[in-house]
Amino acid sequence: MKGILLARIREFIRNPFTFLLFTGMSIVFAWVISSLNVGEGGGGIPVPVYVEDGASDYQQSLEEQEAFRFYEVDKEALQEELREGDADTGVILSVDRFDILVGVESPNAGLIQQTVQEVYTTDMREALIREAADAEGMEADQVVSSYQEAASEGTFDLSVHSFSGEESWQYDDNVHRVGGFALFFAIYTIAYGVVKILTEKRMGVWDRMILSPIKKSEMYIANLFYSFIEGYLQIIIIFSFFYFWRGITFNDRMIEILLMLIPYALAIVAMSILITALVKNVEQFNAAISIITVSLAMIGGAFWPLEIVSNPVLLFLANLNPIKYGLDIIQGAAVYGYSFTELLLPISILTLMTVLFTGLGIHLMERRHI
Repeated sequence: MKGILLARIREFIRNPFTFLLFTGMSIVFAWVISSLNVGEGGGGIPVPVYVEDGASDYQQSLEEQEAFRFYEVDKEALQEELREGDADTGVILSVDRFDILVGVESPNAGLIQQTVQEVYTTDMREALIREAADAEGMEADQVVSSYQEAASEGTFDLSVHSFSGEESWQYDDNVHRVGGFALFFAIYTIAYGVVKILTEKRMGVWDRMILSPIKKSEMYIANLFYSFIEGYLQIIIIFSFFYFWRGITFNDRMIEILLMLIPYALAIVAMSILITALVKNVEQFNAAISIITVSLAMIGGAFWPLEIVSNPVLLFLANLNPIKYGLDIIQGAAVYGYSFTELLLPISILTLMTVLFTGLGIHLMERRHI
C-alpha cells in the first residue's frame, strides 16, 4: 500500500500538469466572474438604474441594498449598456411602478426584481400607514417607526426543521463563486486520478500486483486515498488563495469549512469509482465525466443559486447531487453561521453517498471483465 502511494506521489511530481491546470482554472474563473460582479463602486452586482421624476426615494432605498450595487444612469446609457452587454439587467424606476429590462438571460434578473419589488412594497405600506395615522389624528412618524421596529423584531416565533429554510435566504456572491468553482473542478481532478485504476487494469498492472503479497483491498484503498488527497488539496489551495489574496474571510470559519468538506471529497471519489466501473475504456470515461460534471454543476447550483430555481424536477435532481450538499456546507457556515450540528444533514447525506457509491462501484468493477 505504501509503495502504491509513493509511486503515485512520484508520478505527480513528474507530471503535475493536470492538477495545476484544474486548480488554476478554478481560481481564474472564480476571480474573473466575482471581479465582474463586484464592479468599481463597491460590493454587490452592478445594476444600472434610470430614475424618472419623483422616484428618487426608491433609488436611495435601493442604494442601501448589499447584494446589488444600483447606480443611476440616463435612459440612453441604460439602453446602451444592455445592448453592448456591459450589464445583463437594468431597472427603470417610476413613481407608481418599476420596469426590469433584461439584455441577456441571467439568474440575476429574478433577484433584482425581488429586491426592487420589496422596496416598492415597503414604501407603499408605510404610505398607507401614514394615511391611516393622519386620518386617526395620530403622529405618523411615530406610528411608522413603531411599525418598522415590529417588522424587524417579527411577530411570530417560528420553528422550522428544514435545513435550507431555517432563515430567509441570504446570498454572498463571492463565497458562492469560490465554493462553486472549487467543488466543480475538484470533480475533474479526483475523477482523473481514479480512472488510472481502469488504465492499470487494461495494461495488466493489477494482474501482476495481485501475484505480489499486497491485498486487492489495499490496492483499492491506496489508489482511492491518493485521489482523495489530490482533490482535497486542490480545494484547500483554492480556498486559501481567496482567503489570503482576495480577503474573502468565509465568516472566519475557513478551517471548519475545509474540514466539513472532507465528506464531499470522499463522495466524489466514490462517484468516480462508480463511473469508472460503468465504462469500458478511457475514451468513454472522458466523455462521461465531462457530461456528468457539467450537469452536476448546473443542477447542483455551482453556477447560480438554487433559490432562484423553481422547476420541481430540477430541484428534485439537485437533492441527489453531491455539489448541492457541498455548497450547503459552505454557504451554511460562511453566510448563515451554522454550527457543525446544524450542518450534520448535508454531511450525513454525503457520507451516505460515499458508502453507497463505493460499494456499488467496487462490486461492479470486480464483476466486469476488463
